[in-house]
Amino acid sequence: MPNILRTIYGQVLVMLVAGVALGVWAPDVAIALKPLGDGFIKLIRMIIAPLVFSVIVTGIAGAGDLRKVGRIGGKCLIYFECVTTLALFIGLGLALGIRPGAGLNIDPATLDPTAAAGFAATAHRSASITGFLLNLIPETVVDAFARGDILQIMVFAIPFGFALALLGEKGRRFCDAIDTLLHALFRMMGFIVRLAPLGVLGATAFTIGRYGLASLAGLGLLLVVFYLSCAVFVLVVLGAILRLAGLNVLAMIRYLKDELLIVVGTASSDAVLPQVMGKLEGLGISKATVGIVIPTGYSFNLDGFSIYLTLATVFIAQATNTALSAADLATILFVSLLTSKGAHGVPGSALVILAATLQADPALPVAGLGLVLSVDWFMGIGRALTNLVGNCVATVMIAVWEGDLDRARARAVLAGAAAPLPI
Repeated sequence: MPNILRTIYGQVLVMLVAGVALGVWAPDVAIALKPLGDGFIKLIRMIIAPLVFSVIVTGIAGAGDLRKVGRIGGKCLIYFECVTTLALFIGLGLALGIRPGAGLNIDPATLDPTAAAGFAATAHRSASITGFLLNLIPETVVDAFARGDILQIMVFAIPFGFALALLGEKGRRFCDAIDTLLHALFRMMGFIVRLAPLGVLGATAFTIGRYGLASLAGLGLLLVVFYLSCAVFVLVVLGAILRLAGLNVLAMIRYLKDELLIVVGTASSDAVLPQVMGKLEGLGISKATVGIVIPTGYSFNLDGFSIYLTLATVFIAQATNTALSAADLATILFVSLLTSKGAHGVPGSALVILAATLQADPALPVAGLGLVLSVDWFMGIGRALTNLVGNCVATVMIAVWEGDLDRARARAVLAGAAAPLPI
């Protein structure tokens, strides 16, 4: 046990249990610990923008073969669209099959519209395809970095990386400087992650203290169906995809256990971005492939988020006895496929994008958003976990597609029979 407590994994696990205990037995104290969780997330977000920029630029400029970069990007988009579509269907299918909202018989007229008003207003501003595309372009580069908008940073970083690659020797010198910055940011993130146990304590304690375990009981079936959907997606869909590469999804989860536990405590995958990239490179995947797939996946390959969108939308319809026709279901699927892209860069993204999805179909009550407010943080854990595993699997598969992975060595690393490659 003492050895376990010296690891981040052990410390996070202890603080996770402590946070739940405080939330149950001393809710006032637990709520007061909120700044610990907020502070940790802010420290992480403080360096995500320059980190993503540096990763993309060095990945593209350092690849050498710009055609390879284009191939990887194209394969990413094809893979992301196919897999997130499967995730949407799984959420929809289990929602229709198990019907977690049936029997609640909530009158939409009795719902408080103010609870969803802020999210709905934000969603309305960015719901159209034209608005989404225009929002990809930053007003200024500084503005994109100041707001931490990952999609806008990518729009700047991708052509910047290509431009550096075309500059020849001058570009390589500048790329080396950015690579040095990237290593400094990785080391800085290592310092911040040492604070993860405190962040987990604050976030978990506040959530349990604020909403209580009663909120889980009240919407227990929704949570069960959501986590069941995520489990089916990870074990069946991602498991089948990894089997094509000769790898095992459970071995991958064990390999990522430290990072996944931090995600459980913070409901955010941002906190483990550098560690995950390092572990993927440790499997033998090239820096260029990891540097392109992971940042892109953080915005476009949101598998857990996709499951959440269709499941929560159908749950709200069932809870309010709103009948959904085949056309309504088709609308939900189509709109969810669009609105889920780029959600990572939207503050309060889950509820904002859910509001945008509800607004797309007049039959659905937007005020129904308030029904899932109290359990959104708990669902956020499942979203972040599924998103993270999905992006790691995507990176492996793109590497296999590119002939960029020694599968035998990767199997040995995942089985613990070989040490990860040094980064």
